[in-house]
Amino acid sequence: MTTAVGDTHDPALESFVASANDPATDFPLQNLPLGRFRRGSREEWQIGAAIGDQVLPLRESGFVATDDMNRLMAAGAAARRSLRHALSMALRSDSPRAADLRRHLVAQADIELGLPCRIGDYTDFYTGIHHATNVGKLFRPDNPLLPNYKWVPIGYHGRASSIVVSGHPIRRPHGQSKDADAATPSFGPTRRLDYELELGAFIGEGNVLGEPIAIDSAASHVFGFVLFNDWTARDVQAWEYQPLGPFLSKNFASTVSPWIVTLEALAPFRAPFVRPAADPAPLPYLDSAVDRAMGAFDITLEVWLQTAAMRDTGVPATRLMSSNFRDSYWTLAQLVAHHTITGCNLQPGDLLGTGTQSGPGPGQGGSMLELSNGGRAPLRLPNGETRTFLQDGDTVILRGYCERPGARRIGFGDCAGTVTPA
Repeated sequence: MTTAVGDTHDPALESFVASANDPATDFPLQNLPLGRFRRGSREEWQIGAAIGDQVLPLRESGFVATDDMNRLMAAGAAARRSLRHALSMALRSDSPRAADLRRHLVAQADIELGLPCRIGDYTDFYTGIHHATNVGKLFRPDNPLLPNYKWVPIGYHGRASSIVVSGHPIRRPHGQSKDADAATPSFGPTRRLDYELELGAFIGEGNVLGEPIAIDSAASHVFGFVLFNDWTARDVQAWEYQPLGPFLSKNFASTVSPWIVTLEALAPFRAPFVRPAADPAPLPYLDSAVDRAMGAFDITLEVWLQTAAMRDTGVPATRLMSSNFRDSYWTLAQLVAHHTITGCNLQPGDLLGTGTQSGPGPGQGGSMLELSNGGRAPLRLPNGETRTFLQDGDTVILRGYCERPGARRIGFGDCAGTVTPA
């Protein structure tokens, strides 16, 4: 079961990799996220596991037979659990393989990280009810939440080809937009560039076309989570989104963090999924006792911003907000079950975005659109600068981590992108 907590989660475990024992690291022995790296631009991509500030190449150290992450994903949950257990045993402080594996370790500072897998298809959902409500209030004050929201997981099919890994620059896109008092639209660089704080779920084992995935087995088809920034041109979006939804306002770039935190690593941070008593119960195909008992994930999410002026004067990035994935209105299992109820076939490496994860409180908006109240209330930064939307040179950093008493803190690593001129 991907929900089981076992010996690999023991908070007392330590590694012979000293940096993995630092309480502040995102990548202790209890995490072991997977990604793809290379030592130089002329080398082939390899699968690695992050451990502290190091990476262990998995094929050359004998843990897998392939450097094709999608093949590893397709092998299913049992193979993933077996790999996690083998890595945990081999990287412990008392491991008989310590001397051998030290020869294979590579410093993360000395490698290039790539997209964690080949992404075939990408679907973005809208599970953050607080984001949906906040944005709805800006445009429909009397009816912010559309009537289908609490019945069906809203989503749209996005563009996989423009998904990039953390650190890739984000070029400001051009597009059509129309000011409220203008008679005709205009064309030019977006003036309302925004970020969206999301998680991305990568599919592991897929399903056959025509055969839906039942909600009780849905989680076993998910390989793990990454942080996901779905950059958005808000002025282009406002003009184009009716009647068919996002198109050019979303297709120019989305950023993922390079390390996939597996569902097994997240097992200690599963939580009950509870809806308000007055809300409608999900339809039967979206409901199960198991999902109600542990369908939520306790993942703290943050957005940090560093402007070009801050960077030039040595001012560190400042945190703009924090929220938690527990506040999502739909669960991961519900997304998978809904996506496949028509018989749609998900495949290894497909990516499901969660939608913007805003919190219920003031100042917990997961986008600049929310934090600036649609551009009407500029944010003041520590160096005196203000922002309503992103400017050229701004670096947006998403961070995520899990912590609770009796468990080792684990994290996702940074998901960062810097805006460059159109």
